[in-house]
Amino acid sequence: MEIKKSEFVVSSPTWTLCPKDVKPEYAFIGRSNVGKSSLINMLCNHKNLAKTSATPGKTLLINHFIINNEWYLVDLPGYGYAKRSKSVQQKLEQMITSYILQRDQLVNVFVLIDIRHGFMAIDNEFINWLGGSGIPFSIVFTKADKLGPQKAKQAVGTYMEGLKDTWEELPPYFITSSDKKTGKDEILDYIDSINKSLDNK
Repeated sequence: MEIKKSEFVVSSPTWTLCPKDVKPEYAFIGRSNVGKSSLINMLCNHKNLAKTSATPGKTLLINHFIINNEWYLVDLPGYGYAKRSKSVQQKLEQMITSYILQRDQLVNVFVLIDIRHGFMAIDNEFINWLGGSGIPFSIVFTKADKLGPQKAKQAVGTYMEGLKDTWEELPPYFITSSDKKTGKDEILDYIDSINKSLDNK
């Protein structure tokens, strides 16, 4: 799939104010500073679609982007940003969990992991919660260019092997670099295959 058109639609403080539309939605989420905005911009061939910032934890709303007039890319706030106040953190957690659990249009959550640091406890908690809630998800390893192809592959192998302790069936995963555009085609083809399977239902 090629993204020919990508447009910002709306930022919502709660899932109930998200677009009244039945098009499928693909949400992107990860720890703060994981490279989410850069990845979204890379996927969409758009330098400034998602706002990148030197300060982590800037995304505080549910951001919807319409892609090719066919599906929505949803940019969710990052989790685990220590410098937020407890009340803000709780509010964001409630926003994220209610969107993920209540939004019928959501068909997949892409969980972003910085390949250099691997899974942290907060990532494991989050993906275990997704699995326990029956939410389809995939793992996106970011910043692969910082390690190089061989080391990146080894790191991912180690991380995915570790998941076997908890998971009978491992989730799909992608190795990406926003700078090198690595993983772009694989993620978009994956989204395309899900969209086609939904069309056939």
